[in-house]
Amino acid sequence: MAALALTAAFAAVAGVGCATKKYVHETMAPVQKKVEDLDKKNTEQDTSIAALERGVSRADERAQGADNKAGDAAREAARANEQAALANKQAGAAQSEAEKGVAQADRAERSVGTLGIKVENMDNFKLASTEAVLFAIGKSELSTEAEAQLDAFVAKVVSMKHYVVEVQGFTDSTGSSAINLDLSRRRAAAVVRYLTLDRKVPLFRVNPMGYGKENPASDNKTRDGRKQNRRVEVRLFTPDLGS
Repeated sequence: MAALALTAAFAAVAGVGCATKKYVHETMAPVQKKVEDLDKKNTEQDTSIAALERGVSRADERAQGADNKAGDAAREAARANEQAALANKQAGAAQSEAEKGVAQADRAERSVGTLGIKVENMDNFKLASTEAVLFAIGKSELSTEAEAQLDAFVAKVVSMKHYVVEVQGFTDSTGSSAINLDLSRRRAAAVVRYLTLDRKVPLFRVNPMGYGKENPASDNKTRDGRKQNRRVEVRLFTPDLGS
């Protein structure tokens, strides 16, 4: 009986142990599964968080790059503004100079108009004076009296700015036409040399010409008439500028 009781007790204990393990297994299995699910979710969340952190890092880098570009753009804009301000200043100065140029052009045009009238009138020279220098028979050298006459003539033109001098040489009727023509030219040349070399009258203002025995000033039949014809006429012409 005792043995049977002991056997029964062991059987009961064994049955209780089996029942406890089964209970524990059935109770812990869902918990274990939940724990495993939580671990999986945590792993997935860690992966997502890591990806998110990488994305945030890239976004930060792009934002930093955008900030740098924005700073560069702001500096470029500032330089552009400075250049625009300088360009506006230069444009203003150029406009002012242009306005001055227009004003000067207007004044110049008016001056040219006035000058044109004066220049046009300068073509209308008028005879201002005539000086007759006499020569000895067959000679082309200037006498002391002739030089004094030319000095008085130069004194009249020395202060003038616009004038023309005609030097016309003549002879009396004695001798051939060819000889007289050459002599008249030598007489005119002697006067030109004295005016330009000795008295510094500009050569471009002097126009010499020899006419020989043509255009006599007096009658060649008399001694005094022939004397008056052995001459060089120095004619001063000045422009008629009008009133």
